[in-house]
Amino acid sequence: MPNLLPNVLTYALLPVAATVTGATVAAFRPPGPLLRSYIQHFAAGVVFSVVAVELLPDIMREHAPAQVVIGFALGVAVMLGVRSATAKVEEKAEGAESKWPMAMLVAVGIDVLVDGFLIGIGFAAGAKEGKLLTLALTIELLSLGLAVCATLCKGGTIRGKAILTTSLLGMLIVVGATLGATLLSAVSEKTLELVLSFGLAALLFLVTEELLVEAHEEPETPLTTATFFAGFLLFLVLGMQA
Repeated sequence: MPNLLPNVLTYALLPVAATVTGATVAAFRPPGPLLRSYIQHFAAGVVFSVVAVELLPDIMREHAPAQVVIGFALGVAVMLGVRSATAKVEEKAEGAESKWPMAMLVAVGIDVLVDGFLIGIGFAAGAKEGKLLTLALTIELLSLGLAVCATLCKGGTIRGKAILTTSLLGMLIVVGATLGATLLSAVSEKTLELVLSFGLAALLFLVTEELLVEAHEEPETPLTTATFFAGFLLFLVLGMQA
């Protein structure tokens, strides 16, 4: 397998830029909950499309059910573990009289690291898969940048510090992507199948348990629902291109 690192690092800068952009916009003109719901629906459709169109066919092609079961189960277990750990951090932080939401920042940092690792997995599956997955996660990081910076500013953090903090969190995706690319640059086909199945479970978790859950905090409308399908259709068409 060729060295993944150069490609991964180049494309990992896109979600970093999206995080910085989202943070800057939120600091000066915070988006309303409805706009964030549109972005989250769209991002969920995009990620789900990449899973269905790119990753799933690659996994099915190898006919390795044992690796798929192990990798998928590990992916679900890790994501549930991450959610449980971040929930405990948030519980301990409840009642603390502080304007600095450390629990939220830790949870976001872990999520961004996982997203970066998933970019490494995408490029391990192939350049096309990696690029599409990176674009999908770029939209997610735009939503994250908007939400985190808006929360910090609402809590009384000055604009510059809120933008810088959110941007530094976004840069963790490069750390995760570097780790993923380094670990996956010389793995066997069987190990890669296991890793791809892990990524499949993690991305499905991201769609169903994070993006759509947060998006549904706002009342659902036909237009917000349609945004999910628009994102899916767009990346379905992009996936058909050579």
